[in-house]
Amino acid sequence: MNGFDNDTYLEKINKAAAYIKETAGGSFSPEICVVSGSGLASLSSFCEITKEIPASSIPGFPVSTAPGHEGMLFAAKAGNKDILIVNGRVHYYEGYDMRDVTMYVRVASVLGVRSLIITNAAGGISESFKPVQFMAISDHISFMAESALRGPNLDDFGTRFPDQSAIYEPAYIDILMDVAKENNINLLSGIYAYTKGPQYETPAEIRMLKALGADAVGMSTVPEVIVASHCGIKVAAISVITNLAAGLSDGKLSGEEVITNANKAADDAALLIGKLIERI
Repeated sequence: MNGFDNDTYLEKINKAAAYIKETAGGSFSPEICVVSGSGLASLSSFCEITKEIPASSIPGFPVSTAPGHEGMLFAAKAGNKDILIVNGRVHYYEGYDMRDVTMYVRVASVLGVRSLIITNAAGGISESFKPVQFMAISDHISFMAESALRGPNLDDFGTRFPDQSAIYEPAYIDILMDVAKENNINLLSGIYAYTKGPQYETPAEIRMLKALGADAVGMSTVPEVIVASHCGIKVAAISVITNLAAGLSDGKLSGEEVITNANKAADDAALLIGKLIERI
């Protein structure tokens, strides 16, 4: 099939994984990968950083151009667990192919990761979600976007037609809810809608998504989560509601507002993630 070369792609994945493992130290064997969204770089405060790895130094690894994404990977320790932190994921709207957008998930899988904790900044659609609060993603809407699994199946990772019934691990959502209640953090569960961006959605599009049941909307996370499900990786996903979606407030949407409000939520996000890691 034109445009898809599985052998070359697998070689890129394996080279990147080998470089990360060698750079982090031969004993580095991460069980968990944590991904920070826009303005959430300080999420690494829940752990001890043992090695900083610029994404640009990793062979064949895509580098983020988006504001609020530093383009760094960290090898870290949380308790007795090795953690891989991705601070600066890439997005489809930057011009990357979906295989590049989701490559870090494949690399994490090769390194041994079995749990993915992913965060993002999102616009609130439901009246239940206001800036600045948290949403544990329980399901998503993604049919308007190109699938990250398009092309010949990568049989080394998973089946051609992976089930999507419960790709956000219910047990992880329960833990997050308990942690939030124990620490007086405003967290609800909800449905996240993925759009390709980089333009924000129109008011008409938001009305459509609301009618479909979406509680929040954003431009990341879903492709990576689909690939994680293909790899057999359990997922917890946390949205920080940084703004109201288009047409739901009097002001214009801006990237500056997103990053500013995400920064306000970063400490509580780190607490949620740190406690989740302790309990899984």
